[in-house]
Amino acid sequence: MPRHIRDKNLARLLGVTVAVVVVATLYFARVVLIPFTLAVLVTFVLTPVAKFLERLHFGRFLSTVLVVVLSFMIVGAVGWTVAQQFSEVMNQLPKYKSNIRQKVESLHWSKNTALNNASDTMNEISKDLAAPPAHPDGSSSPSSKYSTPSRQRPMPVEIVQSPTLPLESVENILGLIASFFIVVVLTFFMLIRRENLRNRLISLAGQRSLHVMTQAIDDATARVSRYLRLQLLVNICYGALIGTCLHFIGVPGGLLWGVLVGVLRFLPYIGPPLGGIMPLLLSIAIFDGWVKPLETFGLFAVTELLVSNFLEPMLYGAYTGISSMAILLAAIFWTAIWGPIGLVLCTPLTVCVVVIGRHVPRLGFLTVLLGDEPALAPGTRYYQRLLAMDHEEARRVLESYLQNKSLAALYDCVLVPALGAAERDRHRKRLDQDSAHFIATNTRRIVGELFDARRKNPHAVLGEEIIAAQPAPPPSTAALSATPRQLPKIVVLPARDAADEIVAVMLCQLLTTSGYSAECIPLGRVSEMAQKVAQAAPDIVCISALPLHALANAKAAVAQLRTHLPNADVLFGIWDYRGDPDRLLARVDAPGNHAIAVTLAQAVSEIEAQTSAPASSPAPPPSPAQISQPVPARS
Repeated sequence: MPRHIRDKNLARLLGVTVAVVVVATLYFARVVLIPFTLAVLVTFVLTPVAKFLERLHFGRFLSTVLVVVLSFMIVGAVGWTVAQQFSEVMNQLPKYKSNIRQKVESLHWSKNTALNNASDTMNEISKDLAAPPAHPDGSSSPSSKYSTPSRQRPMPVEIVQSPTLPLESVENILGLIASFFIVVVLTFFMLIRRENLRNRLISLAGQRSLHVMTQAIDDATARVSRYLRLQLLVNICYGALIGTCLHFIGVPGGLLWGVLVGVLRFLPYIGPPLGGIMPLLLSIAIFDGWVKPLETFGLFAVTELLVSNFLEPMLYGAYTGISSMAILLAAIFWTAIWGPIGLVLCTPLTVCVVVIGRHVPRLGFLTVLLGDEPALAPGTRYYQRLLAMDHEEARRVLESYLQNKSLAALYDCVLVPALGAAERDRHRKRLDQDSAHFIATNTRRIVGELFDARRKNPHAVLGEEIIAAQPAPPPSTAALSATPRQLPKIVVLPARDAADEIVAVMLCQLLTTSGYSAECIPLGRVSEMAQKVAQAAPDIVCISALPLHALANAKAAVAQLRTHLPNADVLFGIWDYRGDPDRLLARVDAPGNHAIAVTLAQAVSEIEAQTSAPASSPAPPPSPAQISQPVPARS
């Protein structure tokens, strides 16, 4: 086995081993990690308040004491009030016993329904099938001579758990209290020594990773802090709205249910249903009829739909940076490791994991798997759908991109990169001839359709280039009476392949839309195309070429043009070139004036710069026939 393959396999094995060790550590050290993580998250929430008090010259220690004491006093006061209301609601439940019994009976099926009759029939058939078969002499068993006259039924066995001892209950309560005070103490010290903790964490990464670690910590801190503060604000307002509306509906314990709903909303997915089921059941128990319960259900349903689908994505959807599917998977993972507390902490912890993947190249797969950024660029998505022979979805990718972008941006950012990828795969024998023909044919057709739609509705293109794309206004009478020079003629020459020709058609479309007279030479032999260029007698010749063989093809086309047009201005369009354009320009050997462009927008700008030189009076705008005629493309 080659050494590089062996090293790659060892690296993968090491990665799997590290992942297993990390998961095992998270599980077995949860007694220590859970209070520490809770303290870190509480510190993120309270740090802005502590900094505000420090700016008021309270001092670090006094500011921390005030923030911690006031925060937990507020939590304790709300908890005590909620406990009192919960006790009152539970004491009032016996008063509604008759109403509860009436509601339950109204939900029961009638005894005369067809469903109950069918159920009774099936029960009787089951009893008959379960009875022992009768003997021919009338006995119930073949060995009736030795059998007992009556068969005793087996005694049912029931497993009863032993009651919980008082000492165990005391231990559970003391464990919760101890965890609470551990979180308080850790939060206090983290607020006081927050810079020291940050510096120690950075020092663990070493001097070489100082820049990456600083960016990762700042990014994670900003995202988690904003997310927690905004989620806390949203849940408080949500709970206040629910509690107030339940009070006016008439459900007792409005403050209790508002606080409960606000707290349970920290649990993703299952929190809102759990918070709404108890007030709904209470409304069914205490109210006559179904109007009030339906009002309660509608309150929770409408509020949750509005908050989850509109308010939350607008407020802090951008701060998490994780997809909905990733949140669901993270909730399952952290709940399996840390229990209910893991469900509360799953979103902040996953945000930290995504931030690490964004700043550490070796862990970049975490951002791809968990992040909300598109996994594929629009050009890659378009090329992938054409590889799958899916013309309709490929067109939808372009239409989606055109909703807020211009046609020139679509060409430069989507179609040209897709054609470049297809050319690279074709030259490397990764793309067969049928797929290459399908991609070229469909892209050519889509380009023509987009230009036709643009010609019929010039205002359909959105973006910053809409003003520049409009035809020039008609000249005045004085301007027409002057002696204008003719509009420069531009010929675009494909270097070698069908992809070069398609990009040449795109450039001609953009030039025609900008008011120039542009012509695309159909793809053929280089000598034949050079003769057609000479017959057209253009002012500017643009050579369209895509990598991999862009420069060689462009030089070959220029060599053929030297004999016919030795002094023509040449613009080299080396599309989607990722290297240094200046070095590429130095390698070009062309007669006369020449320039280079790597995007269609740059090519249009270069031609505008060449044609706007102060040689004579300004050129008149193109005629309506020139603008309305589409650029001919070889089918």
